[in-house]
Amino acid sequence: MLKKWYKFTDEAGTDEAGRGCLAGPVTAGAIILPEDFHNEVLNDSKQLTELKREHLRPLLEDHAVCYSVCHVFEQEIDSINILNASILAMHRALDGLETTPSLILVDGNRFKPYKNVAYECIIKGDGKFMSIAAASVLAKTYRDEYMAQIHEEYPMYNWKKNKGYPTKEHREAIKKYGITKYHRKSFRQLPEQLTLDF
Repeated sequence: MLKKWYKFTDEAGTDEAGRGCLAGPVTAGAIILPEDFHNEVLNDSKQLTELKREHLRPLLEDHAVCYSVCHVFEQEIDSINILNASILAMHRALDGLETTPSLILVDGNRFKPYKNVAYECIIKGDGKFMSIAAASVLAKTYRDEYMAQIHEEYPMYNWKKNKGYPTKEHREAIKKYGITKYHRKSFRQLPEQLTLDF
């Protein structure tokens, strides 16, 4: 059972999705849940089926005090690195909240101060606190939706299925077709360094 609060009833949970991908944005969600919110299905988005995540998203959006989702795209990821881009995405998602929280609960162990709001980093927090789990579901579903859209432009990479993660199929497509404008240029796209013929 996920915990409701860490300290306050107006805490915002925040989490990101897509950090380990070769293509597409890193996406963050931020959400404040109401005091009376309960849901037995809600969990870390990675522990839920796609169907359950898609069922939870509108429910979370309808019941939230406020929520926000933000993409940080490839060019910015390449410019500032993925860790900074992940934190930036969370900050921008927090910027989108209509209410300023008393405390920010962050999934993981790295964050940077956000305005003057206190924060707590919680390792595997998306499996411990409802607000972080809710943020993880929002981040994951919005990012998956975006990857399905750009799949239509480059179907050979099968982003609709692999979401830009470094699957064998994705790497084989990179070998065959090269990289696209949606690939992160600062990431090693293939596990081995390909030799150049001179």
